[in-house]
Amino acid sequence: MEYLEKILKRTGISSLITSIIFAILGIILIINPEGTIKFVSIILGAMFILVGLYKILNYIRNKGKYDFYNYDISYGIIAVILGVITICYSSQIGTIFRILIGLWIIYSAIIRISLSAKLKNISSNVWLYSLAIALIMGVCGIYIICNSGAIIVTLGIVVLIYSILDIIESIIFLGNVNKLV
Repeated sequence: MEYLEKILKRTGISSLITSIIFAILGIILIINPEGTIKFVSIILGAMFILVGLYKILNYIRNKGKYDFYNYDISYGIIAVILGVITICYSSQIGTIFRILIGLWIIYSAIIRISLSAKLKNISSNVWLYSLAIALIMGVCGIYIICNSGAIIVTLGIVVLIYSILDIIESIIFLGNVNKLV
């Protein structure tokens, strides 16, 4: 039973440490959203470059074998170019992502406004609620397009709330390990 108790405690402590790391990540996302986007873009770009270099080296290593079906050199060059672009234009990538999400939310709001008009035509009482929700969605979409850190800050808040709840659950779990065994 002591062995099982040790395993459960290790699992609980591991979960607690992971939750603390997520809480720190959430705080960083809230405090510095633009810096976080740039950092993630640089990491993503570096990964593209590494994969590209691996593909190029793999092509050189296997030259002469399966040449007809070997596209590693093409994949490698494209991956390296994508990596360099991702690193060089990291802030623009975040902007494009934010604008696309904002436009999608506005599009959804317009569709819901159309739906609320159809509901009004069939004399449904819900059309007003549908219209209110659609208008709120439209405002949120515009806010996301205009506010550069909106998505990242929201993500940071969600991660922080999750990690706090997980920390509480881990502490409760660790406090009750003896009862579980």
